[in-house]
Amino acid sequence: AQDSAALRDRIISAVSGLLGLLGIAADPLQSPEHILLSNILDHAWRNARDIDLPQLIAEVQKPPFNKIGVFDLDSFYPAKYRMRLAMTLNNLLASPGFSAWLEGEPLDIQRLLYTPEGKPRVSVLYIAHLSDAERMFFVTILLNEMLAWMRAQSGTGSLRALLYMDEIFGYFPPSANPPSKLPMLTLLKQARAFGLGVALSTQNPVDLDYKGLSNCGTWFIGRLQTERDKMRVIEGLEGAAATAGGGFNRAQAEQIISGLGNRVFLMRNVHDADSVIFQTRWAMSYMRGPLTLPQIRNLTERSPVAPEPAAQAPAAPARAPAASAAPAPVPAPPASAARPALPPDIAECFLRAEPAQVAIRYRPCVIAALKLHFVDATSRLDAWIHRSLLAPLSDDGRSVLWEEAEEHGDLRPKMDTAPAPGAAFSELPAGAANPKNAAEWRKGASARAHQGITLEILNCAELKMASVPGESEGDFRVRMTQALRERRDVEAGKLKAKYEPKLRTLEDQLRRAEDRVEREKSQSGQQKLSAFISLGATVLGAVLGRGRGVGVGTVGRAATAVKSAGRIGKERADVQRASENKEVVQQRLADMNAQFEKEMADLRTDINPDHADLVRTVVRPRKSDITPTLIGICWIPWRAAADGSEEKVFLG
Repeated sequence: AQDSAALRDRIISAVSGLLGLLGIAADPLQSPEHILLSNILDHAWRNARDIDLPQLIAEVQKPPFNKIGVFDLDSFYPAKYRMRLAMTLNNLLASPGFSAWLEGEPLDIQRLLYTPEGKPRVSVLYIAHLSDAERMFFVTILLNEMLAWMRAQSGTGSLRALLYMDEIFGYFPPSANPPSKLPMLTLLKQARAFGLGVALSTQNPVDLDYKGLSNCGTWFIGRLQTERDKMRVIEGLEGAAATAGGGFNRAQAEQIISGLGNRVFLMRNVHDADSVIFQTRWAMSYMRGPLTLPQIRNLTERSPVAPEPAAQAPAAPARAPAASAAPAPVPAPPASAARPALPPDIAECFLRAEPAQVAIRYRPCVIAALKLHFVDATSRLDAWIHRSLLAPLSDDGRSVLWEEAEEHGDLRPKMDTAPAPGAAFSELPAGAANPKNAAEWRKGASARAHQGITLEILNCAELKMASVPGESEGDFRVRMTQALRERRDVEAGKLKAKYEPKLRTLEDQLRRAEDRVEREKSQSGQQKLSAFISLGATVLGAVLGRGRGVGVGTVGRAATAVKSAGRIGKERADVQRASENKEVVQQRLADMNAQFEKEMADLRTDINPDHADLVRTVVRPRKSDITPTLIGICWIPWRAAADGSEEKVFLG
């Protein structure tokens, strides 16, 4: 059910983005254009079939279904209107400006976040030079791809990646429903559970959706100009606090936000009891503004897209194929328009050809579709995998050259039971039509699979992790990095729990020591003042009472002044001792913080994916579990090349 909902949301967003690029304001529930395109994509994707724009145009004219809902297709959306929509799509495809969308690096989120070697990287996607419709289209596609990538990850409490979007205005409005709104809202609700952070910035909080704001966990709020912006932020903070189950003081928040000055910000985390007010430093910025097209071109020329490295093969490389199965153009053999006849005991299939404007010619080979069982206890591997072998026939057709077979993935979904209309056929060797020879094909295919098809599995003993079949080393290192990050976060949490009470105790001791220093300084000052007053009174009394002689009172006051002067020294000593005690506590706190930081740094160094040892294990399929699911004659489509030779054109 969850996958169906995700598929539905992705279809709605993709179709809305495409129609928005065409300038068609389409409602997913009311627009026939939107409903038709959604049904076409749904039909293709549920059948595990990719569909590009030319195929979409063709299927708009002739959809692969006869009904939409309870109405037949022509009643719901007549052919002339479908042709009009197809023409609009074709105009988009033929537009010179649209050709840029068909070039460049694929929008692969894994590739944007990590290098082919598995190292994390920062990717900047710049869209300021696009039109409004193109921006909306691109943002919608990007968010949908991000959602698809996110749902392919496992849940985690550690940050895996961060999506940052500068100026969200227009893509997440409170009332309208642009194509980008639904995937963005889904990300705000679900991304944190998969370790994906979402950071959004805007100068117009009043123009953002309230539901989205209430799903934000951490807020950085600067100076707001209008009361509407302040009220929208307050509502969002209140909603976020309610979602997190925390308390919120609205009056206090209003007072703080209204009093923010330049370069002063309020940081509010819904999981913390109190907010934090901080000030940013002065920074110089030339404010160059948006990049121009020549500047973008200069940047791309200085940092060209790295070529895609050869992916780690899921099995051992195939041996050099024979001429009949080679990918390079070869001279065309004699052909006939007639399809060679085969006895019913020999299976026959046709590999689906790529769309082409020229006629195709089928060449024969032997196909072995195999179900293989790979087991390795060290790698914790127990997997059933489908592989296909395409092997050339000998000249007489009695034997199969399995040592020259090409290895492919599961080709069964790419097969047809009938040839393409108007196709020609190469000659089939006579021995290939003998059912007795076909019995030997099964034995040869099993032997070739056991000896030639292998899986290379990467093992990390430290993490007790192993790669899965078909996973590249870079992708495996990404998984290792995430596992190490999760381990680091757990260990860091333990380290914080260990040091937090000690640091809190020392901080309390430091506060008490500081209070004592201030108290002793105050007492010392009061004692000095009292002594000076007493001494002054004694001197003054002696001077004014000179004519009557020095009395007993004067002598008593002098003795008191002397005692006060003596206590001044004691108070100074108390201040000195309090200051020394404060310095000792400060040093202990600094040492404790330094020890904590050192252990945290050691933790980050120890848990490093680059230091992990990888062991490569080659696994062969179990001989007793090799199960041929299809053995027979396979016809491979070829077409004429520009140099007069032929090249293979099947969807392999």
